[in-house]
Amino acid sequence: MDGGTLPGSDADDDASERSRVVFHVDMDCFYASCERLRHPDLRGEPVVVGMGYEPGETVGAVATASYEARAFGVESATPVSEALDRLPRRVDADPDDPAAPDPEETGRYLPVDMAYYEEVAADVKAVLRDCADVLREVSVDEAYLDVTDRTAWDAAGGAGGDGPAPSAAAGPSEVRTLAEGYARHVKQRIEREAGVPASVGVAPNMSAAKVASDADKPDGLVVVPPGSVAEFLAPLPTAALHGVGPVTERALAERGIETAGDVADADPDALADEFGDRGRELVRRARGEDDREVTPRGLPKSLSRESSLPRTVDEERKRETVSALAADVARRARERGCLYRTIGIKAVLPPFDVNTRAHSLPGPVDDPDLVESVALELLSEFDDDEVRKLGVRVSKLDFADSDQATLGGFEGTGRDRGDDGLEGSGGRGEREGAGGKLTDWVGGGPDGSASGDDDAATEADDAPDRRTGDGQASLGDWS
Repeated sequence: MDGGTLPGSDADDDASERSRVVFHVDMDCFYASCERLRHPDLRGEPVVVGMGYEPGETVGAVATASYEARAFGVESATPVSEALDRLPRRVDADPDDPAAPDPEETGRYLPVDMAYYEEVAADVKAVLRDCADVLREVSVDEAYLDVTDRTAWDAAGGAGGDGPAPSAAAGPSEVRTLAEGYARHVKQRIEREAGVPASVGVAPNMSAAKVASDADKPDGLVVVPPGSVAEFLAPLPTAALHGVGPVTERALAERGIETAGDVADADPDALADEFGDRGRELVRRARGEDDREVTPRGLPKSLSRESSLPRTVDEERKRETVSALAADVARRARERGCLYRTIGIKAVLPPFDVNTRAHSLPGPVDDPDLVESVALELLSEFDDDEVRKLGVRVSKLDFADSDQATLGGFEGTGRDRGDDGLEGSGGRGEREGAGGKLTDWVGGGPDGSASGDDDAATEADDAPDRRTGDGQASLGDWS
């Protein structure tokens, strides 16, 4: 079966007169799934994909942790030294050595093989492009599909034409719809033609579809029909809402707002006083209101990664964290085929004292070692400070084929406190989440939104800390 309209949907209707059908397709632990595709013996095993545990390397970060590995506390962007403490390598296990790790509490560690993952991703994208007329690729492992012209919310017939069949998907859908059938068709094609599992959220708008795809991982299918979005969201914790991360979650909790239903019932003006326009947007999202259209996205303006820490003055802990973040950001830039002209860091001192620093380069480069060395040099200003969060960013991205700058030209540039909106007026004393400089730091979408993920993911204060249900660091968190 090709990607055409399913039987039973009225393709002649004006799409504007029907409820939109949006899929959010999110690949499950994509790098780990790719490794399991070519190494079937890894299925069911804790799998960690990243860098830094190869012979001779001491610094690195986790790119993807399988669900089995996450049970041991290994998450995306975890420094590899911490990952190995929580989940030792299988090769180090020896059942005859009482001092060696228990084989049942070890994992399989593999280096990133981006070329292979891109091959698998190309197979996934070929399916998605065939199944949707409008496709928004958020990253190599995540996409929105507007399939309104391919299917509908009409109920599918039951056996023998005795009425609609019950829904076989998770979520509030009570009867099986054509949209559910088409989503299952997309999932099956991805697994059959690309060989990797995906979770799909089906809803009448983008933000609800995003939440739905996270609600039943892995290999899930959640259907939220029109009229049931607010009901579906209401009991979920505020962190489940698209655009709420740890900082916003805490701020909402201080107001007694614990669930999406509480957000929906909140006074939009009161939340706007606390969070600006984003407060009103959160209320609309919680009420199931999102009129954005699925459109192909432009190129990101920056790539960033952050990590929260227990308050620490430990210089080695800070350096190790920045090194891990730098490696992840540089890898993300390389996998997207882009060069960068600016390298920056962010250091958040208690309670919410946001500080950003940046170096400008004479031209675009693709140099992971340079990202790390510059980030660590910028970090040195905060050697004696207690920090609670650190971040690394590359910006002024160049997706065109252009010559890289020489390092000799870089050496004389000096520290830039005002380039690209990273510093300027934002030094010590700027409260996180207040807007302004921190929005510039997140600085993702080409439309000026705070995060490049979904245009309207405007949660400047804590989007970077949002842990994906997939446990993957680099695919779609910030880009």
